[in-house]
Amino acid sequence: MEVQIEHLKENGFDEIFVAINYMADYVKSFLGDGSKYGVKLSYSLENKPLGTAGPVKLLENKLDEPFLLMNGDILTKLDFNKFYNYAISFPESPLTIATKIITTPFRFGNIKSQGEFVIDVDEKPSFNFEILAGIYILKPDIFKLIPECEYFGIDHLIKKILLLKIPITKYLIKEYWLDIGVVEDYEKAREIYNNEFKA
Repeated sequence: MEVQIEHLKENGFDEIFVAINYMADYVKSFLGDGSKYGVKLSYSLENKPLGTAGPVKLLENKLDEPFLLMNGDILTKLDFNKFYNYAISFPESPLTIATKIITTPFRFGNIKSQGEFVIDVDEKPSFNFEILAGIYILKPDIFKLIPECEYFGIDHLIKKILLLKIPITKYLIKEYWLDIGVVEDYEKAREIYNNEFKA
């Protein structure tokens, strides 16, 4: 989160809200009020888990212009300022989603056949998926679509917007991006940080 805060500061963001629930006191004592990073840090405490979009509703009276929302476990070199300016260039869209192309190797050879005969083999092919990168730009109109005090994921919000036939824009991340979801990713993130970010 320190890396995120410092990168946001570099991109011109000076006020950051941290949604906390699990280990809230630890997070607050570690990050403080943001002064050591040159930003204003405030905390939004969830009394119960509200998902990835639900906590945004708690900040409704504090966010009156487009804002960036991101998961706390992402390491990226995304140009947040460029992403923000791209999002606000689509006034009809209340939500812009950052995406990333992920290549996933397949462990087995893929056989193509006709009847009883093999016609081709693709040894351990890779598949490309465009995934949600856990980074979004939301406009204040979005608040009316998020229920109060209810667990509500960003996937629920996206589906709700699509059902209403409201446009959602996307922004493909070309820069480095890693979701630190498992221990192996954390080890990889530490190595990348030391080689790419620390400098």
